[in-house]
Amino acid sequence: MAATNPRPLSPHLSIWRWGPHMVVSILHRATGVALTIGGLAVLTWWLMALAKGAETYADFTKVAGSPIGLVVLIGLTWSFFQHLLSGIRHLVMDTGAAFELGVNKTFAVLTIIGSVLLTAVVWFYILGVRT
Repeated sequence: MAATNPRPLSPHLSIWRWGPHMVVSILHRATGVALTIGGLAVLTWWLMALAKGAETYADFTKVAGSPIGLVVLIGLTWSFFQHLLSGIRHLVMDTGAAFELGVNKTFAVLTIIGSVLLTAVVWFYILGVRT
């Protein structure tokens, strides 16, 4: 009988040291889920309120303008920009570029910084914050 060679074990997460590239990969999945569930829920609610008339739409804007509503909308905006920039990062990597560890980590950190900055710019504009 032929002897079977033991198959190599895949390294577990406890073996790997966490890096920004790993965090961004997980964030890409999480923001995709957040945009799918939360984004579609808010979009559907907005469209239904718009279709039902002025009173229902006023209720929607009241909730959306509340502190909790703003946190949700700002969170969805950040999720959008994080997912977008991470998707661009993956697109670049699909061309075979940015696989060097230093470049990959830098690119990952830039997606996080970029998403926070873009979110801040959008909400400063929406809320009318003057610098």
